Amino acid sequence: MSKFKWATGFGAQVIYGLIIGLILGFIARGTGEESGLRIALDEVGSTYVTLLKLLIPPLVVTAVIVSIANLRKVAGAAKLAISTLVWFAITAFASVVIGIGLGLIFQPGANSTVDAASAKEPSTVGSWWAFLQGIVPQNILGLGVKVSESDGTLSATPNFNVLQLLVIAIVLGIAAVKVGRKAEPFIEFSGSLLTIIQKVLWWVIRLAPVGTAALIGHAVAEYGWEALGSLGKFAIAIYVGLFLVIAVVYPVVLKLHGVSPVDFFRRVWPVTSLGFVTRSSMGVMPVTERVVSRRLGVPDEYASFAVPLGSTTKMDGCAAIYPAIAAIFVSQFYGVPLGFTDYLLIIFVSVIGSAATAGTTGATVMLTLTLSTLGLPLAGVGLLLAVDPILDMGRTAVNVTGQAVVPLVVAKRAGIWSKEEWDANANADLSADDDNTVEEAPVLARA
Repeated sequence: MSKFKWATGFGAQVIYGLIIGLILGFIARGTGEESGLRIALDEVGSTYVTLLKLLIPPLVVTAVIVSIANLRKVAGAAKLAISTLVWFAITAFASVVIGIGLGLIFQPGANSTVDAASAKEPSTVGSWWAFLQGIVPQNILGLGVKVSESDGTLSATPNFNVLQLLVIAIVLGIAAVKVGRKAEPFIEFSGSLLTIIQKVLWWVIRLAPVGTAALIGHAVAEYGWEALGSLGKFAIAIYVGLFLVIAVVYPVVLKLHGVSPVDFFRRVWPVTSLGFVTRSSMGVMPVTERVVSRRLGVPDEYASFAVPLGSTTKMDGCAAIYPAIAAIFVSQFYGVPLGFTDYLLIIFVSVIGSAATAGTTGATVMLTLTLSTLGLPLAGVGLLLAVDPILDMGRTAVNVTGQAVVPLVVAKRAGIWSKEEWDANANADLSADDDNTVEEAPVLARA
């Protein structure tokens, strides 16, 4: 029976959820917009994403504090951080070059029949100052409030900035190390709290098949494919680019570092599939960290830093492929030719810009940053909004997969990767309880 264990494992359960979700989605699509099934799919799916996001602030803060306190070597952590950012940039560069090439080949904006009346400037615009504004904590908890208006009614929604949480946790972790013995109770408390958070997190992860079914069902019922219409060529170009990144760029990077791409994708399937259905790198972040540390042989100490950072700044789908092709679409639609320098600017914005928009990250923000840098009309963003939800599914799947690739590559290059963990945990049950927090980090002392 053990050889059929894969059929009941976590990855298989997610696949079953996808299949059930597709069936429910097609059924719901034939019902009215206010049908009970549609509402149920929407509510269950959004609730699952909310539960995942709920755990992000305490998970990031406690994991980073404990990790830094265990490292006891800030210099080694700094080297890992630099190497992580370098590989973020390398894969982003390859992705944006692919995006530019596909934009020139497909010519998505030439002779487009999209309605010019749909052009509309977005409410949120990317800014090169956003990185500095986003990295400086507004308060000790890294919390903020988003105010919005609908039908004349103001509403305030609390949110958090992961980049600020990272800064706060890193500072507290370093300070705890410098204080020494008097800080031991604080470090022990952080470790105990981390254990409790992990326990609750695994309970939430167990619900992933249900959340997957609801999210994909809602997507099928809500969006369908009719919205593609005149933007079909643009959407195809985006998905071809995303496919090339995930099927060519990442496998080449992995192969160069002695990692089997097939083994890698089999291990990160829950991350890729959840990214596709949730459309949220932040929502998937707890699962990504779990996969990286448990299935890929990357030490917890490093994974707890690299994955949150990647969830904020590592977005090959949203920050490389999409803005490159979208910028070419807008330039062709408005008849504004781009020169060689403009393409270099697209590359620069895609490689560096995701960090610059870290405080307000998102595909639309990245696109507005690219358009403003090139001097193209920001109203062009409105031309593409009709298909954005459909594209966002593929973009996020690529984003979260890349956020698992880089920690593995950096860990191997730094000599901290554990082949024993890799071999032993190929099919580790991500939903299983794990009461072990990191107590020592001798392997990272070599970094």
